[in-house]
Amino acid sequence: MSPHAGNPRGRPDSEFELPKSPGFRVLLPLDCNDLTCSQVAKESPNAVCSFNSFNPFNPFNCFGCGFAALCLVLLSVSAGTAQTNNMNGSTNHTEIATLGGGCFWCTEAIFQMLPGVKSVTSGYAGGAKENPTYHEVCAGDTGHAEVIQIQYDPTVISYDKLLETFWEAHDPTTLDRQGPDAGTQYRSIILYGSEAQKVAAEKSKAQAQKHFSQPIVTEIVPLKKFWLAENYHQDYYRDNPNQPYCRSVIRPKVEKFEKKLKETQR
Repeated sequence: MSPHAGNPRGRPDSEFELPKSPGFRVLLPLDCNDLTCSQVAKESPNAVCSFNSFNPFNPFNCFGCGFAALCLVLLSVSAGTAQTNNMNGSTNHTEIATLGGGCFWCTEAIFQMLPGVKSVTSGYAGGAKENPTYHEVCAGDTGHAEVIQIQYDPTVISYDKLLETFWEAHDPTTLDRQGPDAGTQYRSIILYGSEAQKVAAEKSKAQAQKHFSQPIVTEIVPLKKFWLAENYHQDYYRDNPNQPYCRSVIRPKVEKFEKKLKETQR
């Protein structure tokens, strides 16, 4: 693995790091392959990006606007239970699915729309580093992928149906990449919590392969530990619909899926 995996063009961390404190200004005169808006926004969520053309990944300047005061909230996640983003559902019995399909902002927004899904929580899994931070995961050295943990009511939506949506919500044939986001943290991965989930995932992958001309590269591995992502990653699209990455990348996916969902519910 490259020492700068996940860092475009192998730039050293000193060039990649973004300001963490109020009052700093950073100018990024980079070309479209150097740094995507998603990386800028995730490191400095209050930064404002302005693009030079209609292509959202052209050169841009990013100015740290200064961070608002953050209230630290203690979050506890009991084993097998997701605690954020309450949504649809009708019973108290829930099950958990853990999936990774690129940027968790995107997959979170898609799965939040499904009837029977009670919560979607963004986090990290699949690696060895304990208590990973976003910055560490982005550097590509932790082995973790950006994933979502879905708490769902199996009497309303099945695990198989969640997997069907998973194949539709991202491209499982691109290795360590989803659109403009590249790195092992963006790999396609299914983390099963039981033997039944493993069997279902392998069967679903085989069925999905019929719809792709290229081989599916999705990993199917046991879930060892799910690490909750930073609070500002949770409900990101809902809270930041006008953020440049949300407008240009997530919104088209959400609108497309929403249209299909309405058609299937008729």
